[in-house]
Amino acid sequence: MEAQAPPPLKPDDTVALISTARKVDESYISLAEKIFSQRGFKTRRAGNLFAQDGQFAGTDEERRADLVEALNDPEIRAIICCRGGYGTARILDGIDFSVLRRDPKWITGYSDVSALHSHVYNTAGLQSIHGTMPVNFEENTAEALESLFVLLTGNFLSYPAPQHRLNRAGEAEGVMLGGNLSVLYSLAASRSSLDTEGAVLFLEDLDEYLYHIDRMMLALKRAGKLSKLAGLVVGGMTDMRDNPVPFGKTAEEIIAEHTAEFDYPVCFSFPAGHITGNRAWLHGKKVRLTVKNDQPSSLNHC
Repeated sequence: MEAQAPPPLKPDDTVALISTARKVDESYISLAEKIFSQRGFKTRRAGNLFAQDGQFAGTDEERRADLVEALNDPEIRAIICCRGGYGTARILDGIDFSVLRRDPKWITGYSDVSALHSHVYNTAGLQSIHGTMPVNFEENTAEALESLFVLLTGNFLSYPAPQHRLNRAGEAEGVMLGGNLSVLYSLAASRSSLDTEGAVLFLEDLDEYLYHIDRMMLALKRAGKLSKLAGLVVGGMTDMRDNPVPFGKTAEEIIAEHTAEFDYPVCFSFPAGHITGNRAWLHGKKVRLTVKNDQPSSLNHC
């Protein structure tokens, strides 16, 4: 089901800078403030933004408090997750996300923030933006950074994807859902787990062992998450790792193997994920996917 879209950002709107996961650095927070200001928006640092608890940006309670405050403050029109890492799923329970039905606002981020995207879609029926974060702004391509602001301001995008030898040709329409494979795997059997029937599922990952990619894809398949898709979109499978005895397949080949028995289109090398050209897309928005074997594929927000 297509989710509700929050209102577009307007000039002088205020966005909250928070971290739901790993601790942050002043350098890229300052850069984010500068970039949002140049775009005509105000920023507000979360009260616990620079707190630290081990690898986390504060305790679970502190990070949860920052998210709750941003959700409930009517002046905050978008919640910008500053980085991923690990920790977002730890703070989801105990938050009343129904406030987003009364006062919808954009939530942005990717990687570990996939847990928040999935949970918000399930509990509030709201679209969110899978896109780059302040931790990556300095290294992002101009297209990646621009795509975030295009979506925040209520516009849509078209996405070309290069040819890939493992693509499976076809056309599909469905609501685009998904995110980081490891995070989606970790949400299994929870109320944050996505119902993928009829969806265009997006997957990406970083720094995982190839055998673990296989294990996670097998788990999704056995749980019925892959059998009734409208389509599959695979972004960056970046910096994959292997054991001294090689697994024998790339991450893309593993994904192709676990979806080979199904007949929906599959698009590899989509420009999103842990890559410098990480293009933003709308989680919970209907898309049209066209995959071709002999020429670039395309994806469009409907």
